Amino acid sequence: MARMWKVAAVAAAAAAAAAAAAAAAEGAAGFFSRLQTPVSKVRTFSTSQSSLQVAGPVWNLGRLNHIAVAVPDLEKAKAFYKNILGAQISEVVPLPEHGVSVVFVNLGNTKMELLHPLGNDSPIAGFLQKNKAGGMHHICIEVDDINAAVMDLKEKNIRSLSEETKIGAHGKPVIFLHPKDCGGILVELEQA
Repeated sequence: MARMWKVAAVAAAAAAAAAAAAAAAEGAAGFFSRLQTPVSKVRTFSTSQSSLQVAGPVWNLGRLNHIAVAVPDLEKAKAFYKNILGAQISEVVPLPEHGVSVVFVNLGNTKMELLHPLGNDSPIAGFLQKNKAGGMHHICIEVDDINAAVMDLKEKNIRSLSEETKIGAHGKPVIFLHPKDCGGILVELEQA
């Protein structure tokens, strides 16, 4: 009799395990099918007080184009990235309209932009007065339609440092967004 109980218990345990495995497989399949479901253009964000509907933008954010670093000694910075780290670097590119000299450091998946003041009125000169050793100045993110992005961000009360786009170091239109509206980071948007 005890033996029959053991056989029955083993059979019941096997049946329960099979049922649990089937439920798990069905749950996983349901989960993965939800992952493959396209995301709609309207997204709901939860807030502590209510749910807000935010329409999809008419422009899209793209890849990180570069991180810009202000350097007090451009030749020393060039030598470090080229000779110590072995990076591919560009020649010095003067950009008088922006008040900077630039060296591009190619990192494969993105770039670094080494910025050095070109003249006393350079915004980088002011940055370096506050940060003697240099440091990260801004990040640049590509957008697929910079004009639509500028209009949309103005409607959302995101300030820019200029009224209109300017041609940037890569020969494309750019605009800088105010760091106070971007979590303390100076954000450059560049036409992809």
